[in-house]
Amino acid sequence: MKPSVEYRIAALLEEKNIKVSTAESCTGGLVAAALVNVAGISNWFEEGYVTYSNTAKQKLLGVDKDTLEQFGAVSEQTARQMAIGAAKAAGCQAAVATTGIAGPDGGTDEKPVGLVYIGAVVRDDVVIEKHIFKGDRADVRKQSTQAALELLEQMLEKD
Repeated sequence: MKPSVEYRIAALLEEKNIKVSTAESCTGGLVAAALVNVAGISNWFEEGYVTYSNTAKQKLLGVDKDTLEQFGAVSEQTARQMAIGAAKAAGCQAAVATTGIAGPDGGTDEKPVGLVYIGAVVRDDVVIEKHIFKGDRADVRKQSTQAALELLEQMLEKD
């Protein structure tokens, strides 16, 4: 049986001697929790940030106030700054970030419930993915977590 994604990530981090951090909004720590399922991950997982408010995104991750005002917390631009900011703040070579609308409220026509942006950085490579997940709040958070881990794994594999 193939090991789960967090175990594959841990092996890649060790193989490439890379440390990682997380920055989470809509997932509220689920990405970090998945990583810490792996015994010994403390060698590679530096720290995680749950930055639910815009203030926290600015203070802990260095997300620009103008970015939040112009594009909103749930945007490609914010996900990019969250990922880069988490890596920088933690002194890591890699980070993954999630920001989205888990629901059941908060959606609009332009930004519906289930809209999630995931940002990942490995060294100087940054990738942002846009997803629209279906289901209730727990489903959106679970799918977001899985997608974030898969993106991080893909980026580590190509590093």
